Amino acid sequence: MSETTGSVAASVAKATDPKAKVGEPLVEVRDLVKHFPLTSGVLLRRNVGAVRAVDGVSFDVRRGETLGLVGESGCGKSTTARLLIRLLDPTSGSIKFDGREIADIRGTELKELRRDVQMIFQDPYSSLNPRKTIGSIIGDPYDIHGLMKGDGERKRAVQNLMDTVGLNPEHYNRYPHEFSGGQRQRIGVARALALKPKMIIADEPVSALDVSIQAQVLNLLRDLQRDLGLTLVFIAHDLSVVRHMCDRVAVMYLGNLVELASSDELFGHPRMPYTGALMSAVPVPDPVLAGQKRRQILMGDVPSPTNPPKACPFHTRCWKAQEICATETPQLEVKDGGNLAACHFPLTDAEVADRVPSARALQ
Repeated sequence: MSETTGSVAASVAKATDPKAKVGEPLVEVRDLVKHFPLTSGVLLRRNVGAVRAVDGVSFDVRRGETLGLVGESGCGKSTTARLLIRLLDPTSGSIKFDGREIADIRGTELKELRRDVQMIFQDPYSSLNPRKTIGSIIGDPYDIHGLMKGDGERKRAVQNLMDTVGLNPEHYNRYPHEFSGGQRQRIGVARALALKPKMIIADEPVSALDVSIQAQVLNLLRDLQRDLGLTLVFIAHDLSVVRHMCDRVAVMYLGNLVELASSDELFGHPRMPYTGALMSAVPVPDPVLAGQKRRQILMGDVPSPTNPPKACPFHTRCWKAQEICATETPQLEVKDGGNLAACHFPLTDAEVADRVPSARALQ
């Protein structure tokens, strides 16, 4: 669902929320595509198709903001994140970081990019090397980039990072198995901060943690983002967490970006029917508030990314779909309320009031 670079830039400019922490774009993504080839045969392998993991997304990440990426499992959130940090090579499209094209950089240039963009991984149990001490894990970025002159300087820097994320600096020589899940994720945060990056990508950083400690890690990320002026790309499937963390939210479906808006606008007035259905599925603790809304249940399964529907990718499951939805691809453009949405028949205020929990109910 791609559109021209000019129209995307114009739409993004129109969608600026004066109440959000607005800055100049740090990352500019245009028509980004990542297809994974499907092959057949053992000796003579041939391409028989492709998994369209990311299929032409365009968006900006502004300096100092927290941008949320949400959607069902398999929608392309994590693939998009890995493209931004160049852990994956894009099939096509443009990624500009701080004004520089990074979609095809290699070698030394890619190593320099890694100083500015770091990642916090989803699973704190598998993302830390069990054979290394915490001091070694957090200090690895210094060794890779040759930033510390001696062991004493390196140890002091690592212990300062440990203190910053709420870990006891005296535990410098301990191993990952001696820490809880929440503490391990703090170790991952400290490692990401080591190189003083401009942007951190957090790929579902609390989904593997116990609910009782999720809030601690989320509040740590918010405090660090505020105090250090970080730009944060936050990937999650828990919309209540996204509401708590993010300035703007991008909604993905089947490799496409289908809605983009400020957090207040998206949770108060979603325009894409898919976004409304996601919010309708969020459990509301208050039974009175929950009973005031009609649950919007999506019919059918998510189509295969190897053979996605033509035109609007959501039309096979959308309760508002009409003939044009199967023949003409909707463009990501400004709708009522300022949201960018890719939909021929966006939700009306009356439909939102009837089917979508209020922003207050989701807090």
